[in-house]
Amino acid sequence: MISKDTIDTILRKFLTLKRMPKYEELSKEERKAEYKKETNKTMYLSSAYFVDHWSYTKCVDTFKFMLQDNHKQFVCGLPYQLSISEGLLDEESVYEEMSESDFNEIRFRMEYEALWYGNNDGAFFDYASISKNRHIKYPFYPKSLSSTLNNAPAIKIPLKENGEKRILSADIGLMSSKKNKNDASSIFINQINRTKAKRYISNLAYVNTYEGLRTDEQALIIRKLFDEYECDYLVLDTNGLGLGVYDALASDITDPETGEIYPALSCINDKTMADRCTAIGAEKVIWSIKASAQFNSDCAFLLREGFKSGKIRLLATEYDAETYLDEIRGYKSLTPEEKVQLLLPYIQTTLLIDEMTKLQYEEKSGKIRIYEKSGMRKDRYSALAYNYYVAKQIENKMAKAESNSIDGKNVFVIKPPKSSRRAVNGYNGQKKKSWEWQ
Repeated sequence: MISKDTIDTILRKFLTLKRMPKYEELSKEERKAEYKKETNKTMYLSSAYFVDHWSYTKCVDTFKFMLQDNHKQFVCGLPYQLSISEGLLDEESVYEEMSESDFNEIRFRMEYEALWYGNNDGAFFDYASISKNRHIKYPFYPKSLSSTLNNAPAIKIPLKENGEKRILSADIGLMSSKKNKNDASSIFINQINRTKAKRYISNLAYVNTYEGLRTDEQALIIRKLFDEYECDYLVLDTNGLGLGVYDALASDITDPETGEIYPALSCINDKTMADRCTAIGAEKVIWSIKASAQFNSDCAFLLREGFKSGKIRLLATEYDAETYLDEIRGYKSLTPEEKVQLLLPYIQTTLLIDEMTKLQYEEKSGKIRIYEKSGMRKDRYSALAYNYYVAKQIENKMAKAESNSIDGKNVFVIKPPKSSRRAVNGYNGQKKKSWEWQ
């Protein structure tokens, strides 16, 4: 999409000169009269886009002007059904595109259906407050993906900075059945950094989903990513299906392809869960989530405030991503399948926002219950909400530790000033040092 600044400062400047018919035989005054009969017109032709983009505001303004008799503006949307009815688009090709594995529903809505993407009425999570935080240009790709671009520094997993923490969270999906069509599990990698202003920022540097996997397969993926990203903590909902994944992680895991053994991990915040791990010396890094109604309500409010205050940063849109990735040497020569794999984290981020803005909620006794519509999903939301909750606990702990480490004796130091003045007499005829407080 062209920026509004480009349109206002460059393109619209070409409207200063009107069309010049052959009016050589007319006088100067007659030409001016003819020119007034045909004024310049501005036309915008574009796909629909996100509602926080300037083009949506322009579209709404034009629609309002169209309803007023004293304005001549006009706006319309032409969805793909019109092209089919006019014989310009093959209906079968549209259905084939919709059935492809990498089909992007949101992009289809914008490109084909002429529908703007944004808020849902009555949503707990506001689209604008989330979308404004899409500032991350490149994800932290695992080596299997970054290697396709020769492990370019911009996209490979960076070394950890001083004080940085990384959290992996996973929401484990149900096994697919006739009653339940969603068997997707979502994984987020959160990089927590401290700014110069001493604020902690959560950067959602990688997101992916996996479908149709067994418990042991999911545990292996999580365990490998935990090591590859040098994570400090791992967050799991152990109330339900996540318990099986936890038990697998609480034992040594062997990668059947490489033979590498990944040591067992234990729980850090729940002694009962920690006791399920029988491996001696297992590193305590797993946050076990046993969600209650109050806990889920707290997570929802905490996450919403995190987005509103700008403390959570997300990957840019997949549209901007194509421009960013195109800057990396070798991207243009990749196959379409390889390019799609690199775009997936961006697309998953868009799907996360779509998922969150469609979630329903109800308020009761001061608590919020978040739930999805029938046939929808909220695995991405759950994985992110629990991740951010743990991030806030860690931030509070780090801030408290830093506060306790400050030595008051070294901060408030009062030294006697150097003085050559004579000491004055103190009380009861005693001499008093010139710098001594009374």
